[in-house]
Amino acid sequence: MPQPKSHSADSTLRRRLLIGLGVLLVVGLLAGLLARLAGGGHAARTDPQPTSPPQPGSSAGIPAGPHASASPGGAGATVARAPHTSSPTEFGEAFAQALWTYDSRKVTQPDFASGLRLWLTPESQYADGDSVAGQVPDPVLWSRLRDNGQTSTAGQASAHVPDSYTKAIQQNPAAFTEAYIYAVTVTAKVTVAWDGGGQGAEDRAITLAVQCRPGNDCALASFAPTVYP
Repeated sequence: MPQPKSHSADSTLRRRLLIGLGVLLVVGLLAGLLARLAGGGHAARTDPQPTSPPQPGSSAGIPAGPHASASPGGAGATVARAPHTSSPTEFGEAFAQALWTYDSRKVTQPDFASGLRLWLTPESQYADGDSVAGQVPDPVLWSRLRDNGQTSTAGQASAHVPDSYTKAIQQNPAAFTEAYIYAVTVTAKVTVAWDGGGQGAEDRAITLAVQCRPGNDCALASFAPTVYP
């Protein structure tokens, strides 16, 4: 995303983000993240796939909210629930493990997507369900994963708030309190296995937008298109 060319342009962008979506301040190093929060495109998948990466799928009508209930065997029932935590990094680690851990033989694609959407903030102006759908293989690809008996297991995740983001908050704390959204970068080693004894592992990383309002549990807002160190 191009850097702001003037103070006026920068102020206009900040005002548009804060009024339109209520999402934090903007600085050059976080321009891509805020573009993601403003709805500018979908994050690319990093999962190893037997075919080309999927297009974002649709998951309309799925309830949002980090602790929404799911009946046994119902939508999202096989996906880990969001933790009760006020720590954005603890939340980010838990979400990454839920995202990168699945058994395609035992969970359907709609069920998996539904379960991840339950981690979203109930504040609809911040919850970007499309970015969650963009992280899940579409139904056709999921059926191929199931045919291959593919499973994915995330190891211990590690999360931190990028230094550039911390500095941005320090420069304009008033903007941060509009939404209480943190940028959180999470890394983990993920092992993928399939029928016939095949297996592979790789290091993965994502940057999330995590909302942690005082007195409330943290919840997912969106994904960034770029991993911020």
